[in-house]
Amino acid sequence: MSMNDVPSCLIKLIQRCTIIRKARELHALVITSEVIRPFVYNNVISMYAKCGSVEESQKVFDEMPQRNVVSYNALIAAYSRIPSRAFSCFQLGLMMAFEEGVERNSSTFSSLIQAASSLEDLSRGTMLHGQAVKVWFMSDLWVQTSLLGMYSNCGDLESAKVLHDGMVDKDDVAWNSMIFGCLKNNKMEQGLQMFHSMMRSGLVPTNSTYSMVLSACSKLGDYDNGRIIHAHVIKQDQPPDLPLQNALVHMYSSCSDTESALLFFSRCEVPDLVSWNSIIAGCSENENREEAMSLFIELCRTSSLPPDEYTFAAVISTIGNLSAADFGKPLHAQVSKAGFENSVFVGSTLVSMYFKNDESDSAQKIFHSITEKDIVLWTEMISGHTRLGESEDAVKYFYQMQMAGHIPDSFAISSALSACADLVTLKQGEMIHSLVLKAGCDKEICVAGSLVDMYAKNGDLHAAHSVFQRVANPDLKCWNAMLGGYSSHGRAEMAIQLFDEILKNNFHPDEVTFVSLLSACSHSGMVEQAKFFWNYMKDNSLAIGPKHYSCMVSLLSRAGLLQEAKDIIIEAPFSEHTLALWRILLSSCLVFKNLDLGLHAAEEILRLNAENGATLILLSNLYAALERWDAVSEMRRKIRGMTLDKDPGLSWIEIMNKTHVFSSDDQTHPQLDNIQFELQRLKGNTRKSEMLGVDMAATSATPESINYVLDPAEERWSFQVP
Repeated sequence: MSMNDVPSCLIKLIQRCTIIRKARELHALVITSEVIRPFVYNNVISMYAKCGSVEESQKVFDEMPQRNVVSYNALIAAYSRIPSRAFSCFQLGLMMAFEEGVERNSSTFSSLIQAASSLEDLSRGTMLHGQAVKVWFMSDLWVQTSLLGMYSNCGDLESAKVLHDGMVDKDDVAWNSMIFGCLKNNKMEQGLQMFHSMMRSGLVPTNSTYSMVLSACSKLGDYDNGRIIHAHVIKQDQPPDLPLQNALVHMYSSCSDTESALLFFSRCEVPDLVSWNSIIAGCSENENREEAMSLFIELCRTSSLPPDEYTFAAVISTIGNLSAADFGKPLHAQVSKAGFENSVFVGSTLVSMYFKNDESDSAQKIFHSITEKDIVLWTEMISGHTRLGESEDAVKYFYQMQMAGHIPDSFAISSALSACADLVTLKQGEMIHSLVLKAGCDKEICVAGSLVDMYAKNGDLHAAHSVFQRVANPDLKCWNAMLGGYSSHGRAEMAIQLFDEILKNNFHPDEVTFVSLLSACSHSGMVEQAKFFWNYMKDNSLAIGPKHYSCMVSLLSRAGLLQEAKDIIIEAPFSEHTLALWRILLSSCLVFKNLDLGLHAAEEILRLNAENGATLILLSNLYAALERWDAVSEMRRKIRGMTLDKDPGLSWIEIMNKTHVFSSDDQTHPQLDNIQFELQRLKGNTRKSEMLGVDMAATSATPESINYVLDPAEERWSFQVP
């Protein structure tokens, strides 16, 4: 065998090889045969690239005694497939043109354009497009397809469409590139339109095409289009491959057809981990908890595939607010055993699960154990603390998130604003509002609704209304936030007017809407209007909850309609909340001196809670109002034998973005001594002003600016105002 000859069978083995160990053996055969032809070594470069060892491809290239355009193209193509190494393609392109004088061909341009696409470098890709036009390579289908893929991947769909429309012969790769670009840039409907155009052109979509468009249907929840595409899959000659089967499972799961998803999962001959994860996540999202847990157990027992972080995340999401002790903690132990405890993806679901079980300490431990925290994990901490009413912690994590270098998204901002609403901290809410304006997410519905709620709960109805007015298409939550603001500030007529606007905008009011409306009517004594809303809920089959009953009983009781209030209490379906309703009625019986109903209410309260001292006090007051002194004495005798607990009243004040809470006779504040000293100083100044008859409000003087002088002769204070 001569130095330029090599058996054709060896060339075929080199071209087919995908195992690195075999590749090295074949390379050794080439070396021992002393072949020096570039053709052979070009194939060796491509072989190592297919085996994933681009470093060895580079070594072969460097050691070649002779290199041609195919040698460069082979190495450039190898680097173009690796985004982290794609920049090397351009260095090779310069080297071949200016150092060795090798002229670039259409394959060179195709690979360089693919490298620009991997880097999402639109400017470099556009420059290569111009060069391809200049050297007359634009008629080459591979160059056209590479440019189409580059523009799509870089988000320039307009240029991609112009190029696509100008192509004479569009193959499946060109159509797939265009569809992929639409989906990658969140243009799902446009991607589906492209698919239908492809079908009308007469081209038969590949399994890859079907997988992409089914993914679009999943994201849109477009069940009808998904079924149409599935019908095309059935009609095609080739059987669906596993990725397409997985796409079908995911589409049916996303469209809430769990039965069909389970059917197509069962048809997978050898399901991979993506198959298992898709069906478990689908059952979880559709609240089919038992099926999801059963599938997870089946995976662990019968499959050789170990669960990955996505499996654990799906199954932990499944258990939701079920008992952490029975379900969550055993799963947490499996996560630790599998080595995923530091996974931010799994960690986020564990944090969410513990918050749903009111275990914020466990959630915090997981959060602090994860080294690389992402925005989803931070948001889970903020929203979790907000849901549990731990609003100070929520705001604290919101600021720590920014200090860690993360830019809050709309969900994190919305949760932080809700925390500010609960804390009634207007200054902090305004600071977050400025962040919203800076980030440009003030038009997002969830943020706008939280802003309205925050301003309303902080007493700034003008600001709440201003934010609400700027929302282009408010959703029901946003309407409810504004309605709740009017309600809590006693603006019943404005709340009712807003309700009429909700109906005019074709929204269906929910239970939250009517809590605000009934509360507004209750505070304003609008009995007939409240009855209208009450009947509206019944007529429209809306769930009437404890808050609705509380508002209605309170309104009727204060209006003196005690029998009607009693009738509503009796029809309440939840016994655990009727105790509070009977207390409301008993208080009104005292006002209207209705002994019979008052006794009945008291009996019901004591039946539900025999040791209720507050009830005996109210009953004693009712007897006193009716001058039944013997009964008053009996009630007081019973009260003396009880230990009565009273929740202290609280006051709070916001100073320097921190909320300070006080109760009466509070001795626990860390700055108690300073507070008491300042209070005594102010009391002293006020006492002096009263003695001297100074109207502090009518002067520009302050207590500190007045010079007080004791006149010993007249035994009184005199003063000098500067």
